Amino acid sequence: MAQTARPSVRPAPDRRTPTAEPRRGGAGLLVLLGLLTAFGPLSLDMYLPAFPEMTRDLGADQAQIQLSLTTCLIGMALGQLVTGPLSDRWGRRRPVLAGVAAYAVLSLVCAVAPNAPALAAARFAQGFAGGMGVVVARAVVRDLHSGRAAAKYFSRLTLVFGVAPVAAPGVGSLVLRFGSWRAVFVTLAVIGVLLAAAVAWRLPETLPADRRSGGGLRDTLRTMRALTADRVYVGYALTQGLAFAGLFAYISGSSFVFQDVFGLSEGAYSLIFGLNALALVATGQANARLLDRFGTRTLLTRTLVVGVVAAAGLLAGAAGGSPWAVAACLFVFVGSLGMVTPNSTALGLDRHPRHAGTAAALMGTIQSVVGALAAPLVGIGGDGSAVPMAAVVAGAVALSLTAVLALTRPTGTD
Repeated sequence: MAQTARPSVRPAPDRRTPTAEPRRGGAGLLVLLGLLTAFGPLSLDMYLPAFPEMTRDLGADQAQIQLSLTTCLIGMALGQLVTGPLSDRWGRRRPVLAGVAAYAVLSLVCAVAPNAPALAAARFAQGFAGGMGVVVARAVVRDLHSGRAAAKYFSRLTLVFGVAPVAAPGVGSLVLRFGSWRAVFVTLAVIGVLLAAAVAWRLPETLPADRRSGGGLRDTLRTMRALTADRVYVGYALTQGLAFAGLFAYISGSSFVFQDVFGLSEGAYSLIFGLNALALVATGQANARLLDRFGTRTLLTRTLVVGVVAAAGLLAGAAGGSPWAVAACLFVFVGSLGMVTPNSTALGLDRHPRHAGTAAALMGTIQSVVGALAAPLVGIGGDGSAVPMAAVVAGAVALSLTAVLALTRPTGTD
């Protein structure tokens, strides 16, 4: 039965999709798509330095302010889920223009939020709009590339995407020197306006009318059912989502671990955070070169094995109370994601080239939802130890490796 079922889920060769560089855009398009995918880190990381001020100004406790992180992630998940199918039907430009423009407006709404519940609601809407840009950027890459070429392009995107986590907290701190926490969201609004102008000027329509989906809600639900029934696609989506859960556990817990548990200074923590982000960028660029020698799935599975070993060392270092062992293992783990993310994304989207928007939407939704669950798990473990963060990271990357080994199979093309 497995042999006869395989043709129904493997994509037919798509001769209309180029396998080298984009037909239009070049480096400019690469930077623009990278900035669109960076909406997540910008939205999540830029206002982190303002948390203490926000708790005082809004009369809220830390948990209420942190809720705005979760609502933003949930909004991103839903934004991708809604926009992906729409971009398959209407083309790529219109949805992303609407999303980026709405992001700018909703950032201003966040800036004038009178209390923590209002901020959480506004952040949900802001995340929804930001998710519209993220999913379209991924779909554009799949419109222009397939197979290893797509994996290479996603790897190059990390050059832009990976800088965002390094720059965002620093930019937020700089803004706070000249204004209140509300100025951070005004800055995000300005970024949204500039990106909307760049999209209008630079982003080509990569989905011709004859390749668009003509159906409505029923057709979208049918496509979603086909995606969830494709065991291999689901395997790659879970692989990426679980790896992201490990990353988000690190993002949400590392500041507390290094500064409160291990007593490192804010500068030392910022240095560690920046080095880890640079490791993510460096391995992403290495991945593009290694794809000339190794298969996409081979690189994915081997990198996940490295991630599991690093996570095991992280757990041991946390249990032993060694900050430098924790830092070294986190460096390896975060760096491994520079290969996991582009390869799993390319392999998953390659399964359904005619529904790239919907496929990218479902992958992004799984990633955001699983990531949103990781932060509370870190907090459940209690204070005073690095073990809860390490345990969530280790569990997430182990499950990610399990997903790719149990649910996907190598093919002749990857």
